[in-house]
Amino acid sequence: MARTQAADYDERKLAIVEAAAALYATRGFNGASVADLAERCKTSKSLIYHYYQSKEDILFDVMISHVRTLDDAAREAVEGHASSAEKLRRLAHAFMALYVGAADRHKVLLNELDNLDDKRRGEIVKTQRGLIEIVQRLLIDIDQALQRRAGESYAAAMLFFGMINWTHTWFDPKGPVSAEAIADMAVDVVLGGLAGRRE
Repeated sequence: MARTQAADYDERKLAIVEAAAALYATRGFNGASVADLAERCKTSKSLIYHYYQSKEDILFDVMISHVRTLDDAAREAVEGHASSAEKLRRLAHAFMALYVGAADRHKVLLNELDNLDDKRRGEIVKTQRGLIEIVQRLLIDIDQALQRRAGESYAAAMLFFGMINWTHTWFDPKGPVSAEAIADMAVDVVLGGLAGRRE
């Protein structure tokens, strides 16, 4: 007879992922053991292994949960009949809100990708490329000339992500500039840059 799943299974698994994200963000994936994670979770290694077969499985869950949340947010942002500029602004706001709430996961995603096997790394990268393509399409719709200049829509999309992806290294949610203001500034820089190139 199959073992029944505890009612709080998902909640406990999420707690492990959150603890792992914080641990890997501060110590690095290779600098933290399953024993360290168990200690942080105030549980045993055997219970960690009840939820995950390996340390790499935990790392993958930390990353994939984050990129899937970003993907969902991006797709929601581009729905509807708003202008592409407004959709880009909505996407920036959604991403900044997520970055603030998931700074540890975001740091792990940016720094630990090489610790995944090829298949899992490929799944993460495929989702990331999808996000870049969403922004590229918005930027081309805003400035059609980007489509005619080889590589520029990709470069513009990467510059946009470059502005917001590393905010976890310096942004203070309690500081004088809000996450919403940072999102608006990033979009204004992109839109202003595109307009300047058209002049």
